Amino acid sequence: MRYCRTCILPDTRPGVTIGEDGVCSACLGHRDKEERIDWAARRAAFEALVSDARQRGSGYDCIVPVSGGKDSWYQIVKAKEFGLNVLAVTWRTPARTEIGQQNLDSMIANLGVDHIDYTIDPDVERRFMKAAFERVGATGLPMHMALFAIPIRLAIQLRIPLIVWGENAQLEYGGTAQERMATHLDADWLAKHGCLQSTNADDWVGAEGLTHQDLAAYRIPSDPGFKVESIFLGSFFKWDSFENTRIAAAHGFRHSSADLKTGTWDFADIDCRFVSLHHFLKWYKFGMTRSFDNLSVQIRSGQTGREEALAILRHQGWDAPLADIQAFCAFQDLPESWFWEVCERFRNPAIWTLDGNIWKIPDFLIEDWPWQTCQPT
Repeated sequence: MRYCRTCILPDTRPGVTIGEDGVCSACLGHRDKEERIDWAARRAAFEALVSDARQRGSGYDCIVPVSGGKDSWYQIVKAKEFGLNVLAVTWRTPARTEIGQQNLDSMIANLGVDHIDYTIDPDVERRFMKAAFERVGATGLPMHMALFAIPIRLAIQLRIPLIVWGENAQLEYGGTAQERMATHLDADWLAKHGCLQSTNADDWVGAEGLTHQDLAAYRIPSDPGFKVESIFLGSFFKWDSFENTRIAAAHGFRHSSADLKTGTWDFADIDCRFVSLHHFLKWYKFGMTRSFDNLSVQIRSGQTGREEALAILRHQGWDAPLADIQAFCAFQDLPESWFWEVCERFRNPAIWTLDGNIWKIPDFLIEDWPWQTCQPT
């Protein structure tokens, strides 16, 4: 493994490459944001999209996919700032947190939007999550498939011409120069970056007894018959998770240190108890935790020094979300031993080495890493 000399991301992170100068593509993305992108021109391009949407829309101008998190609030605030009539759409997680529900309710009331809270049969989601976890080590695959498919399908069916997504992840966390400059979410982006393991709903028919009908909510129409523009707001306005949180909080978004589930940001990933598992599997596959992402963003923005970030990582260790793992196993009605056994199937042999009875990563970023904590207790 190689690590960026500017931030702390490893080259095992999907989408991240590290150049000969030792700087990763995520840090280059930050440079793009500060030096290469003409934000005034991007704003003008967004205004043109808004004008087109308002002309083509017959009721709602746009869909904003929301969870109730800080970015959801920011997306709605921005859309309404430009005069768009917003329909907010949520894929309802089967493990919504109390603070997640409170923030979602406040968002609808305080920002004044119509809202669809789309619930999929929990038994279908349970079986789909089990199949995805066991087959590809991705508990979050059904979540991502639903949260992408549902807004797109509703936009087509309701003839809503625009979907306003949040950050351009390749600009924020690493991608090629072309991907960093992308503005639209399309089928190619979903296949490569949608956390879908290059699968679609039909690939999961038969898994855990799932039928074609069971998976209807996860399916995007192949011949839509109506053009929907699907854009990243973070490609038109400089994305800043901390500023987004400030704006959201000014309108009523709530968070506290007690809400911290994974990583270092107590304002992110707080809406669902199972999202932490999606991040946790990165440890086995890529040798990194959610904190690598969070702290690297903080380093690039000048909020945290690299040495300070390493000290925080050392203190956190592998950051296993034990309470959420317990909740997920209860949801599946399976013992926790099953969870750990499946995790081991996806431990990446290219980066992990067994030292006695302890798995280690040679030449890890932190020399005195507490490897003994890598065994479930």
